[in-house]
Amino acid sequence: MKKVAIEEQQKKFFLSVSPHIKDRLTVSRLMRDVIIALVPIIAFSVYFFRLRAVELIITCAFVSVISEYVFLKLRRKKLPRESSALLTGILLAMVLPPGLPLWAAAMGAVFAIIFGKQIFGGLGYNIFNPALIGRAFLMATFPVLMTTWTHPFTLDTLTGATPLGLMKFQHQTTSISNLFWGNVAGSLGETSVFAILVGAGYLFVRRCIDWRIPFFYLATVAVFSSITFLFNPMYGSPLFHLFAGGLMLGAFFMATDPVTTPISKRGRMIFGIGAGVLVVVIRLWGGYPEGVMFSIIFMNAITPLLNRYIKPKILGGR
Repeated sequence: MKKVAIEEQQKKFFLSVSPHIKDRLTVSRLMRDVIIALVPIIAFSVYFFRLRAVELIITCAFVSVISEYVFLKLRRKKLPRESSALLTGILLAMVLPPGLPLWAAAMGAVFAIIFGKQIFGGLGYNIFNPALIGRAFLMATFPVLMTTWTHPFTLDTLTGATPLGLMKFQHQTTSISNLFWGNVAGSLGETSVFAILVGAGYLFVRRCIDWRIPFFYLATVAVFSSITFLFNPMYGSPLFHLFAGGLMLGAFFMATDPVTTPISKRGRMIFGIGAGVLVVVIRLWGGYPEGVMFSIIFMNAITPLLNRYIKPKILGGR
């Protein structure tokens, strides 16, 4: 009887190759859920910028997928089954001005896929967010095109400054209501806070992102901008800084990229705080009216350092 009991107990324990923790969240499902979460933002961008938004989104998505296909074929690598290239193209389109020429958008998509992702080894090995790397390339190469903005509902060449530009250079404030619904000049996916919050809600429901980075990112911007607003009201209110520009889009869809952000909970908190400080510093005292892209890319660069020195506690360890 004792021998039988030992054998039954041994059957309960077995050795296997890592990883030992399994989850229903796969890479394919994660990419699919993020694309679904972007649907409200895409819909609002099409509503405000009409056919121009459709052209930019299709161009960036198509060129991104083709670029990855050609690059992997030339290297004789296996084609991925997930839709990360499609997601990169859509995210890139969301951070581009509506009036940007399609050829420039295509160049940004190629750069985002090849130099932002594949040159590092593909998905899971890239250091920086590929969509933001594509935008940074376009910002450095075509600064005039990237800072020319189109008003919503207009299909002509009428241009205007973004709310952040008006605040920084002309000391003009923008209605919070317009910022919330998206009736302002700006990139395709950053104008409507309402659409972004709807998409973010879907990501939280599906447990695709961790709450720490967006919370500490937005909270830091709110606290820092509140302090500066008390000393100088012309710097803009905390609510204005939260709703204006690409902060909401960056907090929920860019800064939460699992590949380019810290793996530890404390590291994600530091990531959000650091990015929030950089946003306010660049917006108020830097040469650009917006600092979301630079803040996330900078924090992407120090993510390996955070992963090295801030490690999760081993189960059972001190």
